[in-house]
Amino acid sequence: MTNAGTQAQTRSVPFFSCARSFERQWPRLQPLLQEVIERERYCQDIVVERFESAMREYTSARFAIAVGNGTDALVLLLRAAGVGPGDEVIVPCFTFVASASSIALVGATPVFVDIDPRTYTVHAEQIAARMTPRTRAIMPVHLFAQMADMTPLQELARTTGTSILEDSAEAIGMRWDGRHSGLLGAGGVLSFFPTKTLGAIGDAGMILTHDPGIAERAIALRDSNFAGEVCGGGSRMDEIQAAVLLTRLAELDKDIECRTRLARIYDERLATLHPRVTTPVIAARPAETNPVYYVYVIESEDKPGLASYLAANSVGTEDYYPRPLHLQECFAHLGYKPGDFPNAERACTRTLALPLYPDMTEDDAHYVCDLFDSFHRRIA
Repeated sequence: MTNAGTQAQTRSVPFFSCARSFERQWPRLQPLLQEVIERERYCQDIVVERFESAMREYTSARFAIAVGNGTDALVLLLRAAGVGPGDEVIVPCFTFVASASSIALVGATPVFVDIDPRTYTVHAEQIAARMTPRTRAIMPVHLFAQMADMTPLQELARTTGTSILEDSAEAIGMRWDGRHSGLLGAGGVLSFFPTKTLGAIGDAGMILTHDPGIAERAIALRDSNFAGEVCGGGSRMDEIQAAVLLTRLAELDKDIECRTRLARIYDERLATLHPRVTTPVIAARPAETNPVYYVYVIESEDKPGLASYLAANSVGTEDYYPRPLHLQECFAHLGYKPGDFPNAERACTRTLALPLYPDMTEDDAHYVCDLFDSFHRRIA
């Protein structure tokens, strides 16, 4: 444990860093990069194919389709599943904007629902209440550290004939009854944005599915296939990003364990500040599942003040999320108003993500917790 008062000027804990990991992995990465340079094939070539194969093995997906980024993965999955103009897709309003913007980008309408205030994920009952004859798909979002409750969602989809398209962008390594996230419905997506649990050094994403029809359409839509039956989007993964991801995939399970250890330090140290600070709740589920801490999100009675204090002491944070999607200007035409989804609106005023990544040390985590202690002593 550190002393925040004496260490404030000497210790810096950014919200995210992968510099030390990158240095350690460089001897294994360099030959792959050299191969890419020598072949002079920089997009969607043999290194991407190797990464797709490795991801099929890791997730047990029948198809793992590399694309340019997580948003493209959502758009292509929706299109491949036949979602388009006139359709509705039910999605939580507390999530990254791409969950809903991808729906709008294919010409469909996002229909928002509130979240569980403990897990920030959706309930089947709320989704059922919002379904109409135009509902084509349900998009649960697996957020922060855990999956949505998939058993009732699967039953709802089965009885109503709707598709489940999982926004599992944050959920690599999460499994439900042995099945990897993204594979409990028609398909799902992964994001490899640099901060993700498995991160590239730029943008990259992936579609996971067992469905050969969805896979075939997604591949056609991904490629620049202007001479074929569809106009492709050209969302191919770069070979360099595939090389980075293939290298880092070998350490993914170890990195997940490191994230878990750091989260436990936060859990134990910050529990003493309850109820002024609320730590993540990992909910019991009807199937065996496992938390994977992509980010560690707390709730604070004074989110702006706490964030400013941490920043003044060289600790980075991120605002997850500053405004719920139903109140975003780009969705104003849908007619939602403040108060429609109180759980999400309250969460936006309280949630703050703390540093959590494999390059962090346990001393770093204790330093962050020391700052929490000193901040709350100051305002007591």
